[in-house]
Amino acid sequence: MTTRTVLITGAAAGIGRATALTFARRGWTIGGYDIDEAGLETLAAEVRSLGSTAITGKLDVTDAGAFAAAVDDFVLQTGRLDVLVNNAGILRAGNFEDLAVETHHREIDINVKGVVNGLHAGFPHLKATKKSVVVNLSSASAIYGQAELANYSATKFFVRGISEALDLEWSRHGIRVVAIWPLYVETAMTADISTGTTESLGINLGPQDVADTILEAVEPPLARRLIHQVHYPVGRQASTLTLGSRFSPAWLTRLVNKRLAAH
Repeated sequence: MTTRTVLITGAAAGIGRATALTFARRGWTIGGYDIDEAGLETLAAEVRSLGSTAITGKLDVTDAGAFAAAVDDFVLQTGRLDVLVNNAGILRAGNFEDLAVETHHREIDINVKGVVNGLHAGFPHLKATKKSVVVNLSSASAIYGQAELANYSATKFFVRGISEALDLEWSRHGIRVVAIWPLYVETAMTADISTGTTESLGINLGPQDVADTILEAVEPPLARRLIHQVHYPVGRQASTLTLGSRFSPAWLTRLVNKRLAAH
């Protein structure tokens, strides 16, 4: 198969679904994986209605063996892996001590271990495909640790760090690794979230905003290719906060985040 391929986790709804449909409109072969089989069924139908090929499967990203099997099967059917999008994730908000330790562990299992599983499973196939790209979903909460999102924020710092490191490490294999940095996105994940920062900043992004940024990261314009951009903020607010953090002293960054979180 010569058609470019993209494998997306958490593809049944929200950002993952919008990303799948965005690439499908451009003729890519879509690999959609999620624990939501009903959502995957409707996604596959919608991808096919756009004239593209859909390969879907149930996948719990915390299961390393299942992840490897899913990627291997996808490449067996398509012959290539151009883009891997590690999108699956969960968000739990509240004071750290009020959340059960099992809740923190589940967030780490999906947001951290799930990404590691994807990277490990995808590597040999990405290496075998010229100009391949890994897209990891980080967050603007990786700019500075976020009150009421302490554990979630920490998982996204991990995603930031491993994206930077592997972009360096895997460059010799012709693999780019990028991280996407949205603020709050209006999805099921944020439907019942109320924190100081959701109050002060609002929830102003939709899944399509993130999908468009993912597409731009995969097919960057010349200027972004020349500077080898790794981090892609989504929207004006995230871009402003990201830029500000690069030039402000640590005490000022902390103060801004304290004010935004009303702590």
